[in-house]
Amino acid sequence: MKALLPLVLIAAPAAAKTIDVAPGPNAQERLQTALIDAQPGDVIQLAAGRFVLSDGLSLDVAKVTVRGAGADKTVLDFKGQQGAGEGLLVTSSDVVLRDFAVEDAKGDAIKSKGVERTVYKNLRVEWTGGPKETNGAYGLYPVASKWVLIDGCIVKGASDAGIYVGQSQDIVVRNNVAQGNVAGIEIENSYRADVFHNVASHNTGGILVFDLPNLPQMGGHSIRVFENQVTQNDTPNFAPKGNIVASVPNGTGIMVMANRDVHVFKNALSDNATTNIMIVAYKRPFEDKTYDPLPHNVVVRQNAHGRAGWAPGFVGGKELAAAMGGALAPVFWDGAGGRERTNIVIDEMVPVVSLNLPEALTPVEQAKPGVVDLKSGKPVTEPAAVVLPASMEAAAR
Repeated sequence: MKALLPLVLIAAPAAAKTIDVAPGPNAQERLQTALIDAQPGDVIQLAAGRFVLSDGLSLDVAKVTVRGAGADKTVLDFKGQQGAGEGLLVTSSDVVLRDFAVEDAKGDAIKSKGVERTVYKNLRVEWTGGPKETNGAYGLYPVASKWVLIDGCIVKGASDAGIYVGQSQDIVVRNNVAQGNVAGIEIENSYRADVFHNVASHNTGGILVFDLPNLPQMGGHSIRVFENQVTQNDTPNFAPKGNIVASVPNGTGIMVMANRDVHVFKNALSDNATTNIMIVAYKRPFEDKTYDPLPHNVVVRQNAHGRAGWAPGFVGGKELAAAMGGALAPVFWDGAGGRERTNIVIDEMVPVVSLNLPEALTPVEQAKPGVVDLKSGKPVTEPAAVVLPASMEAAAR
């Protein structure tokens, strides 16, 4: 006779639920408790009103949605934040953040680190005192992540970058407004990104595509920047000294530095006092022998250019502008490395200038500027469009 097997009861997973949180007394404790107690599939629903918070918040539960009543209705107010960390730190995957605002975080406003399938939708991040060195560095800050969507957000006042995606892969940044930041939108050390239908204005620099040394992920590549409005980037640089963006000249439209396979096309650019489009090498000394400071296979085409270059914001810029008749061209390349090594292709209806600097670290004072024709070059295949998982697109509707 066979022995009877013991009966094992397996509990069914808890049904997804909505956790309602309203502003008012003890908002810090109640909201953080909701973020801790949430289960996968839950929605944390933030009511309209102002949540006055005394410290940062964190979420490490996967498959959670945090949703407010609207970016102009639900406000997480960190003006009284005691610590210097993030406003909201997310370390779990499949998280959707939408329809609320974060104001006056002491550090970065919203940071996602080491996660997958993160959606930022219809958020507003703002430092309400205007541009200040003491503002938090980053507004929306996904880093070391895969599958990132930032859609329909507004960011103002970041002392580094309003929208920053770093060391990540498969990124879509669309339909956003970045104003009054040092860098409006920055894609750094990342693979495969589409940046389109954004407005970047009144920043120091509008849209930056960088690759930097000494980071876990380097060799940024396959970036498309297209159909954006990049105008009137005229805010004096207020980044803390030593930050890499502290060297971004006031009045920069789009800047590509040391990246590979970057296509910049069909953007509307005007009223950027340094230049509309700048392609440069990384110009600081470095010891990382695996790092390449030169840009490669950068294609610039079919952009619409307005006024630019009348007041260059970098050392030696005024002298260069004077030597060229009073203004820099709307598009310029520093020339570092030469065309045979870098394959820069610029097919525009406006003048293009090379500074003819032989190497990345050659000082700008040694520039020998001249108008160049870079319309032809080695064929460069445009990167494929970034396709995000269907679940992310559904969450963004």
